Amino acid sequence: MSTCNELSQPHQPHVALLPSAGMGHLTPFLRLATKLIHHHCRVTLITTHPTVSLTESQFISRFLSAFPQVTQLQFHLLTLDPSTANSNDPFWLRFEAIRRSAHLLSPLLSSLSPPLHALIYDVSLISSVIPAIESLHISNYILFPSSARMFSLFSHFPNFASKAILGDVLEVIPGLKPIPRSSIPPLLLIPDSLFANIVKEDSPKLPKSNGVLINTFEGLESEALEAFSNRKSVIEGLPPVLAVGPLVPCEFEKGEWDEPLKWLNEQEDGSVVYVSFGSRTAMSRDQLREVGHGLLKSESRFLWVVKDKQVDKEDKEGLDEVVGHEFLEKMKEKGLVVKKWVDQGELLGHRAVGGFVSHCGWNSVIEAAWHGVPILAWPQGGDQKINAEVVEMSGVGLWEKSWGWSGDDDQMVVKGEEIGKRIREMMGKESLRVQAAHIREEARKAFGVGGNCERMFKQLVEEWK
Repeated sequence: MSTCNELSQPHQPHVALLPSAGMGHLTPFLRLATKLIHHHCRVTLITTHPTVSLTESQFISRFLSAFPQVTQLQFHLLTLDPSTANSNDPFWLRFEAIRRSAHLLSPLLSSLSPPLHALIYDVSLISSVIPAIESLHISNYILFPSSARMFSLFSHFPNFASKAILGDVLEVIPGLKPIPRSSIPPLLLIPDSLFANIVKEDSPKLPKSNGVLINTFEGLESEALEAFSNRKSVIEGLPPVLAVGPLVPCEFEKGEWDEPLKWLNEQEDGSVVYVSFGSRTAMSRDQLREVGHGLLKSESRFLWVVKDKQVDKEDKEGLDEVVGHEFLEKMKEKGLVVKKWVDQGELLGHRAVGGFVSHCGWNSVIEAAWHGVPILAWPQGGDQKINAEVVEMSGVGLWEKSWGWSGDDDQMVVKGEEIGKRIREMMGKESLRVQAAHIREEARKAFGVGGNCERMFKQLVEEWK
């Protein structure tokens, strides 16, 4: 977690990192880069321009300022006609633009000096990147930005997709609890969606990589990691699955968050519920107002990060327009509501925070586990129900399954009374606090000297040397 500069050393492995779009994908890459620098690697960060969100751009700038020894390689993408991509999601369209431009990588990477030892790239780019770098004869690794449980689905999904009908549960890997059909990311069940096509195209190419890096650790996902370590139970030729987590918040991520921290400093230990649904989830106005009502009913103090638009550059309305003037008046004595990017890792680590209402994006789950904060899981889309299963199975949180996916046509707005009741349950449950504290210790053990995370990085560096 140090931000000090590492002096160039002889036989320093040179590693390039190629993230994809969105903070959920960028964050683990930059935390991984910090670990590689700490292990005396020379790092090149490949960046695409412009970023989809302002937050991504600012995050990259802070990272490069903290680590001036990192080389930035700007990757200029070909223009993408959205009508050819079968999606209107700006982040998925960026995935596709990178995929269609990947053949331009080879001359860029071969021009680097000293030559590269390895390339680590986002899981959404497998089938495009591998042919582009074959002639370079460098090791290639995939960074999977979700849970090992989600990777079990990703790596096996084409086997299920080839069948006419998916059952109610998917027996993915022997020894791993089946995944309910209701937890599968909705876009995977739309045959020609951009996401489904990427997974069906990329998953069979996994054997061509040297390894899959996953931001997880034994104490959180022992079942999935054990299943992958049993080579007889997984796809033939699947590369090693390496648990390199927890990839934890770093010094460079800290910004000027005076207001939330100042407010938290005035609260009692463990008295505040922190509420955030990630960098991409934009709830309906009706649902946002029910969340506000639920927070008032919860009998807890609260810090709520509100998001009204999927892309932050379009988020122009004031708080009173989004959550209502009446709510803002009522909550003055009980909570703080902000509508901007915050340093979530720092907030979750504050002594006053005693619970987390989360969409269960994987970075959020890892940050909560690192700080020992119980979770009330409210998945909104994508991999988040599968991650919520991990939260529930590990005992670090609660999950109200009846709340369903956000944005479903047939999904009712979850009422404030119900939200408040579930928050009270999470904040009052001693067994959750005990288990969250245990998971925290497991995370620290994995991250610390002699821990599994440290061993994995040493192993990788030796291989590259």
